[in-house]
Amino acid sequence: MENLRLDDFTKYKFLSGIQYSPNGKNLAFLLHEMDVEENKYLSNIYVYNMEKGKSFKLTSGKGENSFLFKDEDTILFPALRDKKDKSRKEKGEDLTCYYEISLLGGEANKVFEIPLNVTKIEILDDNNFILTALYDYNKPSLENLSEDEKKKAHKRIEEEKDYEVLDEIPFWFNGQGFINKKRNRLYIYNVKENALTPITDEFTNVESVKLNQDKSKAILITNSFIDKMHIKSDLYIYNMEDNSLEKITHDDPFNYSYADFLEDKIIFTGSHMENYGLNENDYIYIMDKNGNTKVITPKDFDSSLWNSVGSDCRYGGSTNRKVDGEYLYFITTEYNSSYINRIDTSGNIEKLTIEKGSVDGFDVLDGKIAFIGLRDYKLQEVYKLDNYEEKQLTCFNEWVMEEKKISLPERLTFETENGITIEGWVIKPVDFDENKKYPGILDIHGGPKTVYGEVFFHEMQYWANEGYAIFFCNPRGSDGRGDDFANIRGKYGTIDYDDLMKFTDIVLENYPFIDKDRLGVTGGSYGGFMTNWIIGHTNRFKAAASQRSISNWISKFATTDIGYYFVDDQQGSTPWEDMDKLWFHSPLKYANKVMTPTLFIHSEEDYRCWMAEGLQMFTALKYHGVESRLCLFKGENHELSRSGKPKHRIRRLKEITDWFHRYLK
Repeated sequence: MENLRLDDFTKYKFLSGIQYSPNGKNLAFLLHEMDVEENKYLSNIYVYNMEKGKSFKLTSGKGENSFLFKDEDTILFPALRDKKDKSRKEKGEDLTCYYEISLLGGEANKVFEIPLNVTKIEILDDNNFILTALYDYNKPSLENLSEDEKKKAHKRIEEEKDYEVLDEIPFWFNGQGFINKKRNRLYIYNVKENALTPITDEFTNVESVKLNQDKSKAILITNSFIDKMHIKSDLYIYNMEDNSLEKITHDDPFNYSYADFLEDKIIFTGSHMENYGLNENDYIYIMDKNGNTKVITPKDFDSSLWNSVGSDCRYGGSTNRKVDGEYLYFITTEYNSSYINRIDTSGNIEKLTIEKGSVDGFDVLDGKIAFIGLRDYKLQEVYKLDNYEEKQLTCFNEWVMEEKKISLPERLTFETENGITIEGWVIKPVDFDENKKYPGILDIHGGPKTVYGEVFFHEMQYWANEGYAIFFCNPRGSDGRGDDFANIRGKYGTIDYDDLMKFTDIVLENYPFIDKDRLGVTGGSYGGFMTNWIIGHTNRFKAAASQRSISNWISKFATTDIGYYFVDDQQGSTPWEDMDKLWFHSPLKYANKVMTPTLFIHSEEDYRCWMAEGLQMFTALKYHGVESRLCLFKGENHELSRSGKPKHRIRRLKEITDWFHRYLK
């Protein structure tokens, strides 16, 4: 067995987008891998044949990031393969080209193009498609222009790159850049006539589109705004026959997260956000033909309807809710794992997976379920679920467990307050020697409403291979334990800090081989906030690595993509209502007390926790004479550690590891 190396994650395969073919004989999914030399990700469509029990690579373009089945044997996918199309795109033209390829063999052929940046598309019939695409209110349309007119428009587009004019909030969004006056708009596209018909207006953002069984209607989740986006949404029914939109929003304000047709009803999920704010767990509702609505989730059901189990070994997204037959299938996070469930219109819930780990996405067809999962501490593979039993179908990442030294996490629990139990884990150094003392690293998850579980984390395993003990837990504020446990609004840095410090005490007591004088702490996003908070409240850690952090709730309010509503919701105040409260919960307030050498990792295009947060804390530490260093990644955003460019991810992990080596080894 070999030691796990820092850059081994560049050899992992990442899976997403799993879908059954219409007849259920094949599974298609996306396989992503890294090209370190070119510093990018390569993505291709793979197919698993259920009868032969084998998978094969379907496409070779290396840039396929989505697809859908046109029929049993044909897949439709967007791609830019033609040099002329690439050139048009580079000049600023909105363009999405669609290719089709047969599962039976042959090359992919271009079948049509749409003069929009399409975000999602569904087939209505041989000639018509319903789609969403990015619409820029301020960008000139190139449709139906002469060549001279196009040249003038291209020139204007090029000139406009030098300016950003903002007149609404949010004005930027993580991973998307500036979004002022940009919306995800609904269209109908006719291939035969090459005609685009907009359905929603210029200021409505379409968040979700689902078709009924005969494709005569679509249900939409939308958010319409001018000047300021509010955290609420609406439901609409779009009727294909008369091209009409009917608003069916059942209550206002309400935040819808999913909506679809189920039998002759509508099933949807969402929350009023009345009791626990933005992070309140969704309920599941049924709406009948007359618009009568009722909650169908049982009163004792208190789980989030998504997968929040953290890992740094994913890329791409997959379905986490889907209607099939008489059920809605959905994922829940419960304690340290995520599970597939289903619910009928009467509210009867059945948990379908029972194994621990993470369900990263699934598809269901006629009750048959296939999913992408992290199981038995292995990396992602495709699994089939049959009568609660899971069968692994692929072996893309088996080599990691077979060839590399892996240290499995050991679970421990403790009572932080009367009746409140916290769950955590310790990963021993590989080649562990009970007669030696080892440095330790406390790793804190983001969110805060996410969880750590018993799934593969590359950075933790690499540090274990470098001779560190890693310990991590799910303090109050984490997901998986219901709304009350997750609710730390107005309490950031108080009860969650207490939990983390008590956990550290318990770990040192139960694992005496960890040297209490050689402890490090790190975390990203909320974990970065907590790292900043910890170093201002204790000197027990000899080194810290604060990643994509928050240091000042006052500045975060007015600079980040979610700041103006997230800060108010999570801290219970705005800068004009109670600045002292925001300042109390800001790590920057306590920066004059910091003595811990701290590395700051931030990205220039991180609009979730903007780089000003890291810059302020870094400047404060330097001002007060504390050893500190800031590594700022250009062209990266909040997802650096999960989907950043390969070379940047290597450098990030090297920066953190070298920092801990310097102060803890």
